[in-house]
Amino acid sequence: MKICFATNNQNKLKEIRSLIDDRFEILSLQDIGCEEELPENQETIAGNSLEKAQYVYDRYQVNCFADDTGLEVDALDGEPGVYSARYAGTHRDSGDNIRLLLENLKSEENRKARFRTVISLINDGKVDQFEGTAEGRIIDDLKGLHGFGYDPVFIPEHSGKTFAEMTLEEKNQLSHRAKAIRKLVSFLNAHAK
Repeated sequence: MKICFATNNQNKLKEIRSLIDDRFEILSLQDIGCEEELPENQETIAGNSLEKAQYVYDRYQVNCFADDTGLEVDALDGEPGVYSARYAGTHRDSGDNIRLLLENLKSEENRKARFRTVISLINDGKVDQFEGTAEGRIIDDLKGLHGFGYDPVFIPEHSGKTFAEMTLEEKNQLSHRAKAIRKLVSFLNAHAK
């Protein structure tokens, strides 16, 4: 079964392809000829996820799924949340986002945070959504060379490493996206034609 993952983020594609079995061929936006920026105009992670999937489904008539992820920090009342990728501006620079996050947390003792991912699947016009979360905390110094986004400053619960210090296999045991993807895969396995 061919299904499009509505992203141009190569890191996300690599993570997804490592989690989905061979019965499913994961196409990228590039594979279906979609070169435009997908809209993200909603006020929630679930809303952005659905908006992106709907955009691809409506314009390219291909079954697809899209994800949106946000980092929610308790001491910042859930920020950056839905604005995680553009926290420090529309240029979407991970380094700038991390610097702003650490600056805003400078005087905070509570470092509790979570990553939240929502995946929206549109299969033959029917919408299903799957959510995964990873609880953890924000540290002061960047650690690790793997991953992307806020991974160098996020240590998930029951781990002594940041996501950026983990191999992809280690991260896939704990990550928000992997949890949501496992739910998606289970659903696809049960409903695949």
